[in-house]
Amino acid sequence: MQNIEKKQIISIIIVVGFIIAGVILLRGTKAPTTENKPIVNNNDYTSLVALQGGMISLDDHITGNPNAELVIIEYSDLECPFCRIFHATMHQVIETNQNVAWVYRHYPIPQLHQKAFYEAEATECAWEQGGDEAFWKYADRIFAITPSNDGLDTSELPRIAEYVGLNVQSFNACLASGKFKNKIQADIDRGVIDGVNGTPSSFIIKNGQVVGTIPGALPYQSVIQTLSQIR
Repeated sequence: MQNIEKKQIISIIIVVGFIIAGVILLRGTKAPTTENKPIVNNNDYTSLVALQGGMISLDDHITGNPNAELVIIEYSDLECPFCRIFHATMHQVIETNQNVAWVYRHYPIPQLHQKAFYEAEATECAWEQGGDEAFWKYADRIFAITPSNDGLDTSELPRIAEYVGLNVQSFNACLASGKFKNKIQADIDRGVIDGVNGTPSSFIIKNGQVVGTIPGALPYQSVIQTLSQIR
């Protein structure tokens, strides 16, 4: 009888030991963190993408009103002086017109601007860390400080990353890897299909159809007038 009681007591001790060990194990397990995940744009462009009949995608860089009826798709070169002017114009357009969203696509022209492709990669490395919010800040900063026509020193690229709040070490590793070359080339290839033959080159989309174009770097009032004529 005593042997049976001893065996029962030993069994209870073993079970309690497993329970205690399990509690300690659970306490030592950390919940997954999100601190290294990209900060994405808070705007939800899913509906806008769906409305445009596949002409834009969530891989595109989009800003402006996510419920906009009109979308301007711009093909741009970061070292193009006319693109620099039009970039500021487009910011003014979406700030003053709630009916417009803006899609930025890369179209560096190496025959004219040898640094533009590399700078485009830099904007994508910004996107990798901070989503579209970081992409637009980085592109804005390039256009703000470059003299254009390959005038920006490539040593400025990490400084811009720091300026917009990125992890510079991670940014440099991304840029050195060349991981976004194919993404830049895909934009160029699509631009060729769309008939782009210079920058900036912009297409106005409504209900999944091209309903107008903006040739070159038209001034603000001309862009607004073009948009107002679309029915």
